Amino acid sequence: MTDITAKPLTPQAFAPFGTVIARRPEPDVMINQGLCGRHHALALADVSEGATGISLFDAEPRSLPYRLDMVERHPLGSQAFLPMSETSFLVIVAPDDEGRPGAPLAFLTRPGEGIQIARNTWHGVLTPLAPPGLFAVIDRIGDGPNLEEHWFDRPYTITAE
Repeated sequence: MTDITAKPLTPQAFAPFGTVIARRPEPDVMINQGLCGRHHALALADVSEGATGISLFDAEPRSLPYRLDMVERHPLGSQAFLPMSETSFLVIVAPDDEGRPGAPLAFLTRPGEGIQIARNTWHGVLTPLAPPGLFAVIDRIGDGPNLEEHWFDRPYTITAE
């Protein structure tokens, strides 16, 4: 097995793969009679040949070290993962290398931080590190081939810094 050390998630490090979704230090605008700060358009869904849907995923929490043996991608749409609790989760992505995933990278979110994975980006499965593992997911809903999986010949082991 090959080892990967998960790094803290930052917008700059994650930019080639998608967008970090987190509150800004100050809201863009105050709404609802000045009682609600709106952090506007933190990510924009990118879908084709379908609709943008909002689903709830109830994922079983995992632990570190984590065994990575498969990644997937969705050529027809981005996917946003927003935790429904103030917990962290593991994010795994890989650059494309001529149609196959390159060397994976792993990131740890801060509690309450979400991500949007760009369309056609190789990524691991939803990996909460603590219960409850409940996420709102915004992604493409529709017919067509929108899932490609790649199984590694040799799995990776992911640990934290």
